[in-house]
Order: sequence, then C-alpha cells, then structure tokens
Amino acid sequence: MMTEDQLEQETLVWLAELGYKVVNGLDIAPDGSNPERSHFQQVVLIERLRQAIAKLNPNIPATAREQALNQVLNLDTPIQLVANRRFHGLLVNGVPVEYQKDGETRGDYVRLVDFENKHNDWLAVNQFSIKGAKHTRRPDIILFVNGLPLVVIELKNPTDEKADIWKAYDQLQTYKEQISDLFQYNEILVISDGTEAKMGSLSSNGERFMAWRTINGKDLDPLGQFNELETLTRGILAPEMLLDYLRFFILYEDDSQLIKKIAGYHQFHAVRSAIVQVVQASRPEGNQKGGVVWHTQGSGKSITMTCFAARVMRESAMENPTIVVITDRNDLDGQLFGVFSLAQDLLREQPVQANTRQDLRDKLSLRPAGGIVFATIQKFTLADDENKFPILSDRHNIVVIADEAHRTQYGFNAKLKVRHNPPSNSLSAANDQDYVRPVAQPLMAADTHSFYQVGYAQHLRDALPNATFVAFTGTPVSSEDRDTRAVFGDYIHVYDMQQAKEDGATVAIYYESRLAKLGLKENELQHIDEDVDELAEDEEENEQFRLKSRWAALEGIVGAEPRIAQVAADLVTHFEERNQAQKGKAMIVAMSREICVHIYDAIIKLRPDWHNDDPEQGAIKIVMTGSASDKALLRPHIYSHYVKKRLEKRFKDPQDPLQIVIVRDMWLTGFDAPCVHTLYVDKPMKGHNLMQAIARVNRVFKDKQGGLVVDYIGIANELKAAIKEYTNSKGRGRPTVDASEAYAVLAEKLDVLHGMVHGFDYSGFLTGGHKLLAQTANFVLGLKDGKKRFADTTLAMSKAFTLCCTLDEAKAVREEVAFFSGGKSITD
Repeated sequence: MMTEDQLEQETLVWLAELGYKVVNGLDIAPDGSNPERSHFQQVVLIERLRQAIAKLNPNIPATAREQALNQVLNLDTPIQLVANRRFHGLLVNGVPVEYQKDGETRGDYVRLVDFENKHNDWLAVNQFSIKGAKHTRRPDIILFVNGLPLVVIELKNPTDEKADIWKAYDQLQTYKEQISDLFQYNEILVISDGTEAKMGSLSSNGERFMAWRTINGKDLDPLGQFNELETLTRGILAPEMLLDYLRFFILYEDDSQLIKKIAGYHQFHAVRSAIVQVVQASRPEGNQKGGVVWHTQGSGKSITMTCFAARVMRESAMENPTIVVITDRNDLDGQLFGVFSLAQDLLREQPVQANTRQDLRDKLSLRPAGGIVFATIQKFTLADDENKFPILSDRHNIVVIADEAHRTQYGFNAKLKVRHNPPSNSLSAANDQDYVRPVAQPLMAADTHSFYQVGYAQHLRDALPNATFVAFTGTPVSSEDRDTRAVFGDYIHVYDMQQAKEDGATVAIYYESRLAKLGLKENELQHIDEDVDELAEDEEENEQFRLKSRWAALEGIVGAEPRIAQVAADLVTHFEERNQAQKGKAMIVAMSREICVHIYDAIIKLRPDWHNDDPEQGAIKIVMTGSASDKALLRPHIYSHYVKKRLEKRFKDPQDPLQIVIVRDMWLTGFDAPCVHTLYVDKPMKGHNLMQAIARVNRVFKDKQGGLVVDYIGIANELKAAIKEYTNSKGRGRPTVDASEAYAVLAEKLDVLHGMVHGFDYSGFLTGGHKLLAQTANFVLGLKDGKKRFADTTLAMSKAFTLCCTLDEAKAVREEVAFFSGGKSITD
C-alpha cells in the first residue's frame, strides 16, 4: 500500500523530470548540512533571490537591486491577501526602484523572474519547517522560483479513508493562520490524496478548488482518471506553463471584498489557442477570423475574456493592440465592463466605455495604439446622412472581442426597410415605425420611402476594416448561422456542459412543468415572430413591438388577472417548499414590464411582509429598465443605476433577505449569483436566449445539488429544439434533466432503505419520535456494513429529494425522507 511519504517522493520525481532541483528541507534548514535560511521564520530563500535579481538585472546598480529585495521581503501590510496582491504585482510587473545615474534620478523596474525562462532557478523542497507565532508547521512540498515560495502542495495518505483530499484542504486553512508569512508569496495551492488533485487560490473556498485535467490542452485525463496529481503536476507546474499562468491567469477583484481568482485548465488553454489564432489572423495576409470560444454558461467566460485581453495586449507580435469589446445590450456592457475594471492589476489598463455613437467614433479614430474600449454593437449605426459607416481605424492590430456570437445583429444581409412617412401633425409623427418587407414585394405608395439597411456586422467591418474578430459564447452557434462564421470563423476551443459538470464547475439543471397546475394549454403559446424574440427590454415600448399582434394576443392571455393570481399562488407555495429542502434564491422571468408588476402585486398580496418600499429592505424586487416618463404603474419599480447595483449585491449575498427578483430581460445573461437555485419562467423564450436564461441556476454553491427551472408558460418544445441544436453542435451532456428523474432516484433509494429495515417495524415514524429513531438506527448498525450502506443510501436519497421536493409524489414521502435522514444523523 502507498503511504503519504511514498506519494510525496513520487511527486518529487515528477517535478525533477520537469526541471526542478529537488532538496530536502532538513538539509537547507538553519541547522542543516547546507543551510540557506538564518532562522525558521524565514520563508524566502534570500540568497537565491539575491543572485537571481543580480543575474536578471545586470544594468541596474547593486544598491537599487538591494532596495528591490527589501521591498519583496517587507510587503508593508499585515493583511495576508493584501500582501499577496502586492507581491503578485511585483512578481509580474517588476519592483519599482529609483537610482542616480549620470547626475539624474532614474526610475526602473527590477525583474524577479525571467518569463522567457532562460535564467530561473527552479527548486522543489519537501519537509520545509516554518516557525509561526505559536506553532511550527511543515507543508509537504513547496515550489520555489528564484527563492520565492510560489506553490504549496499538501498531500494525504491515499489509502486512509479518513484522510481524504479535504483533510489536505483543511490543513492548508490551518497553515494560512499559523504560518501566515508563507502565504504572502503564494500563487497556487494544491491538494491531493493521490487519486484526486485540485488547485485553488489563497482566497478559494472548497468549491473553487478545481482539477487540472490535461497536459497538452487537448486530451482529458491522459494518464487515467485516478492519476490526477501527476496530470496536474505535468500540466501546470511545468516551468513553461507555470510562468505563462503566473503572468496572465491570476487576478484580484476588490468589489467591497478582495478575492483572488485563478483560471481553470479550460480557460488557460482556450486563451493560449485564441492567441495563436488571433496573431495568425491579424497578419496582413490573415483572414481576420480569430475564431469562437464556446464555454458553457457558468464556467467563467468573463474571466476567460479578461485573461485573453491581458494576454493579447502583451503579445509582442500584436505591437500594442487596441481591444474593442462588443456586447449587444447596455446591461451586458455594464456587467462585462465591471469585470474588466476590477481586473486592472492584470490588464495594466483602465478600460473605457463609449457612451454615445460619437463618443465611440472619437475613442477609436483618435487612438494610435493600446487601450480597451467597450461599446454596444448598436453604436455602429449610420448617421442620418450616411450610406456607409466611416473608417475609424485601418490598423491591423485591433482585436474585436464579441460577447455572445449569434445574435441577429451580427448579420451581413441587407434588408429593404420601408418607413412610413409621418403625417404632418406631431402627435401622429410619434408613431412613426419601421418594418421589414421582402425585397420581392412591390414598394409602398407615396406615403412611404424605402432604403436598404445592412447588419451591424457590416458597419463594424467598415469601421475597422483590418481588425481581427474573436467571439466568446456560452451557447453553441447555430448550425444555420453562416453570418457568425463569416465574421469569426470556427470553434477554436469548446468546454461543454458535460465537461463543466464533471469538473464541478457547474451543477445540473432540472426542469419541472407546472402548466397542468394552471390549466394552461401549450397550444396557447403561439408562434413568436423571430424579430420579436430578439427585442430587448429597453425596446419594449417601441411602437413596432407593441403592434406585433401575435405577441400582444399572447400577452393578453398570460397577463390576465385570474391567471396571474394562479401563478403567484402556486409560485409562492412552490418556493417555500423548495426553500425548506434547500436554502437559496429565485428569479422570475415575466413577459413584459407590466406583467412583472402584476406578478409582484399578486405575490405581495399573499405575502405582504415580503414588500418594502426601501430598496435596501424587503424579500422581493423587480429589476428592469425604465425612465421618469414611464406610466405610474411602473414608476415605483424603476431604480437608478446605483440602486440597481445595490440590489445586485443584495441578491448575490446569500445572507441578505432579498430572496426573489422579477425580471424581463435584465440579469438573464452574464449575471452570476451562485445562491440562486430556482428560475420561474413565464415568458416565451427560444434558442440561445432560453439556454442563457436557464443557466442562471447552474452555478456551484455550497451543498446545492442542482438548479431548477419551473415552467409556467410552456417552453418544453423550445427547450427540446435548443437541446437539439446543442447536440448538433457536438455539445455533450444534457442542458436540462426532468425533475421526475430525480424522483426516480428518490424512489429507488427509499426502496433500498425499506429492504435494509425489513423485519423492523418503523410504521409509527410519524409519531414515534426520537425513541423509534434510535431503535431504527440500532437495527441498521446490527447489519453487516450497515452503517456505511445506510449513510450512503440516505445521503443519495436526501440529495434527490432536494431536486424534486415540489413534485406531488415527493411530497407524499416527505416525512419518511425526514425520518431516515434523522437516522443517518444518529449513526454518523
């Protein structure tokens, strides 16, 4: 049997093969045979660092180099994560110094590592004892680069059932408190029991420690699924990979709370693949197609985009490029801009937003190089006197990053638009509208005029004719969407639902139809015009939208007062039952802003204590666009940008009493609130809009077993169509699982438990109390391997119940589930 020491030695062998020099901590201890530390509190190998600084910075005076060394050794803050952030900046960007030369004061940066890896010192040390204020601790393996302790590896005995990977995680948490100086310099934490291996950051909780499943970026688990530690070691701790990772894939976000984020293997390799493609595509002879990165929703797409931007901006072949980030909605633009803005340490650049069409033109036409500019694609519209979008820049080193690559706005096709000439009186003129008429049909009479209008993609190309385009999407591009391929090219990296679920990056999404509860027939959900389905909430009051008769007719059915009352009553009961089984939050998606308000009013009629006029109070809120000119019904729910940001923080905080938000479009894309476990859908949706919306509930959070989508409108057929498109794109895994499948598991586990207690009468469990519970537990403990079998089966039963607890058949066995769960608590 392998021991922990044997696992440690095997890991050191792999590291030696990768180019690390391996030494025992006892040898280089203050009292060792070859001491490299003056005392046991020292965590940096100072002489190695001093020599590396001299080798890497020969043109900087010795006094300035010593000044840099002292800055590294004295990070000037007692707060561990703040010190860690400061050190990371010094590591990646160099240590700022000043010195006198030729009678002048000069500023410069002292390099701590050579990112070309020609002059670095790689050292793997085991049994490295560190003395803290009260305790001396000895991490299993520490990896030093130029004397800096950048990686800590904690191992557990692979044959000890009680010493699993999470014992290693707990050990690291203890080390962080008791030998805190070591972690000021830490970049990556690794935990393993030999079979499993995961890595995380200094601020990662257990959920954020993830496996590294590839070595070459293509093959998953190349050494087998039970050799995760060797795969991780060879896949990311190899010097070349680790240097790239340190430089571009570690970021800090300080949004009221400082956290450190590190990329997963799918993010790391997606960026590396995209860089190769973009460099090639941006050459004068290139095709300008940077490709499409498809990473399923919830797997950190925004962070991938941020790391890509940082990496491409530092790519020498791109010669200080300008990054243009394109979204198609204002709220998405704001969300993604927020992510980039929080990552300034990594980007070394303050992103800017183009607020108007003219502002966009100014920011791009006047910029000679560099910079990150955010804009919605709608800002690439023509002025009234323009037939073609003007060239803003003809540089080849502009990279356009598109968030979501399959909206209709990316089309190239020209459509003949027919506009009604407004009557002379101003009241009628307010109802002026556009609509599309097939080119084959004759033009209208003299009261109209017509013009061809091309898609925004063409305007974007006209504005930036030599730019390279790369897209990041959370859902697959439609197989029929030729325009997207024409702009961006083909997939360069895919991370699908199955892979994300296997990695623990997301949880499964379960589907439950409640139509039968309301008596609403699915055929009442009429076919929705494609153009209407693409309209965003801030276009809702547009006359074109209001006059779409098919949508308006359905809205009349869906928004009818008796039906709204039915939905509200069922929803309140459903949410309260769901929250009894698993604490969390919910989103309600409604068809229009007016219906949002009607649902809100119906819910607070049932639960008046959920309401509060103060945005900082109350259990339920509406989040939607609006203005001061909105009708009186809507105005109480129209909030300023600042208040919306506060509501976002409240909703994302699992401890905040805000439990439910009602939305039409906002927060359905790019919104990450892990504690949300239920999405109530009462709005027709299809395709990627539907897939993006349901992914709001797939985030990993504590013991969340899965997200639940509750259907009040009849999206089953659209869901099937979206799933078909997903599988046609070679996506693996199922986007949704029917809640009845969770009940089938529940019933199966209950049947196993019935078999285990066969011969013991527990029929009085409803009134038997603790005495009967204890008798049942004793009976189970008397069975061969009874404790483990009972615990495993009961745990599986409980997990299944949390996913289907609102089904009538699950409610029927709720008390029995609670009884057996109580028995498990006694036997533990």
